[in-house]
Amino acid sequence: MNARRVLIVAAHPDDEILGMGGTIAWHTDRGDAVRICCVTDGSSTQYAGDLEILRQKCQEARKAAEVLGVRDYVHLDLPDMRLDTLPHVDVNQVIERQIAEFRPDTVYSVQGDVNLDHRTVFESVAVATRPVPGQCVRRVFTYAPTSSTEWTPAPVTWWQPNWFVDITATLERKLEAFCHYRSEWRNWPHPRNDRALRTHAEHWGTVIGRDAAEPFMLIRNVEADW
Repeated sequence: MNARRVLIVAAHPDDEILGMGGTIAWHTDRGDAVRICCVTDGSSTQYAGDLEILRQKCQEARKAAEVLGVRDYVHLDLPDMRLDTLPHVDVNQVIERQIAEFRPDTVYSVQGDVNLDHRTVFESVAVATRPVPGQCVRRVFTYAPTSSTEWTPAPVTWWQPNWFVDITATLERKLEAFCHYRSEWRNWPHPRNDRALRTHAEHWGTVIGRDAAEPFMLIRNVEADW
C-alpha cells in the first residue's frame, strides 16, 4: 500500500472536520502524509478585533487535527467571509504555494456551495490543480461541510456525491475532534453537534451498505506511471 500525500483545503476552521473528519483519520491510519490548510483567519469578520477568539479558533483547530493524527496544520490569515472581495489571482497563489511546497498527489477542497468563501476556495483549487505538464496532483475531490452544502439552493447546487469512504472505524475520532470546536458547536437539531454528525455519517453509510460513511465528489483522477 503506497502512502499518499494529501492536502486538505478548508476555507474556515471546522470545514475539514464537519466534511471529512473520519476520512482524515482514515488517511493518517494508513500512513499517508496529511496537511490541512485553512485559508482564512476564521474570525475577523464575525469577531472583528477580538484576538482572544482568533487564538481560541486556532487552538481548537490544531487540537482537533491532532485527534485525527495530523500535526501539519497550516492556518493562513486571509479575511474570513470576505474572500470574494479579493482578486482571484491572490487566492490562487495561496493555494499554488501550498501545492508547490507540499507536493500532494491528492487534494480535497471544500465544496463550492452557498458560502461564498467556499466557492472562492474551490475555484482557486481548480486553478491550482489544473493537469498541466509537471502537475503533481493526480486526484481532486470536494467534501461537503454540514450546515453549508445541504443549505445550498437547488438552482445553484452541483453537489452529486460519487465517491464514498467507509468511516465506521474512525467515526468516534471525528466526533471527538469536533468536540474541540466549542466556538462552532450548536445544539441539536442544528447540524453542528455530535448527534447530528453521527446521524449524517450513518445516513451516508446506508447509501453504500456500511455503518458510517462520508461523501465526496471526484473532480479529476489521473492514472499514470509517474
